[in-house]
Amino acid sequence: MTKLLQDKVIVVTGAGRGIGREIALLCAAEGAKVVVNDPGVASDGSGSSAAPAEEVVEEIKKRGGTAVANFESVAEAIPASRIVKSATDHFGRLDGVVNNAGILRDMIFHKMSVEAFEAVIKVHLLGSFYVSHAAARLFREQESGSFVHFTSTSGLVGNFGQANYAAAKLGIVGLSKSIALDMNRFNVRSNCVSPFAWSRMIGTIPTETEAEKARVAKIQQMGPEKIAPVVAYLLSDAAKDVTGQIFAVRMNEIFLMGQSRPLRSVHRGEGWTPATVAEHAMPALKASFYKLDRSADVFGWDPV
Repeated sequence: MTKLLQDKVIVVTGAGRGIGREIALLCAAEGAKVVVNDPGVASDGSGSSAAPAEEVVEEIKKRGGTAVANFESVAEAIPASRIVKSATDHFGRLDGVVNNAGILRDMIFHKMSVEAFEAVIKVHLLGSFYVSHAAARLFREQESGSFVHFTSTSGLVGNFGQANYAAAKLGIVGLSKSIALDMNRFNVRSNCVSPFAWSRMIGTIPTETEAEKARVAKIQQMGPEKIAPVVAYLLSDAAKDVTGQIFAVRMNEIFLMGQSRPLRSVHRGEGWTPATVAEHAMPALKASFYKLDRSADVFGWDPV
């Protein structure tokens, strides 16, 4: 059988560990030439090491695949552009980008530092923009290409102590949709994946109470390898008609996630005053208000 990504060139950011590693391994197994990008930082973005990316490249080569390591940070425009250049320098083209790189600096909102907010935005949201923007010109010229960006239910639904992460991840949804709209005419696709999987970043979740310990134990059952098949599919020509979508993946479940649309409306022919908004509009709309749900409230059943 022909492999799904035969001879395609794929960049995977944050590919040294966890979900990114599994994506890189599967893409290579499906015939892709892979740029394994990872500066080898800790989960909070500190430090650096060449080892994670090099180890993944070594593993791909052992399995008969083709890959090259790249250690640039996505958090600055010029280094991020060099990730894309690495693909063209080594393999002569680029067919797909997976924006997976990320860090966490969790803190309840009123205690969150400006630096912690900006650092997370830079890696997740600006990093996704920088890498995608560098690749977009290539995709435009060749009139083909696929972006897969990583979002999270922390942004799509909500979570405690993650204002920086949630803002970045919901911003990525808007970025992906805009890319899909702007580049559809050039046969370029852009989709989001929201993963449920155990990783170093999820490993920062508190485990002080019995409920927290039970929650983490459930998440630990969800290996990062479960995320990779959907990503590999979205990068392939088999997904040529799939763009502008958000998919959540949890163990063996795949969810198509909703996007903001009007739920209900009220009108008043003579217009509104603050008093009539209070008396009429809000009571009429209140039944459709969203609760302050967290991801665990919405996905309240065990993974399948």
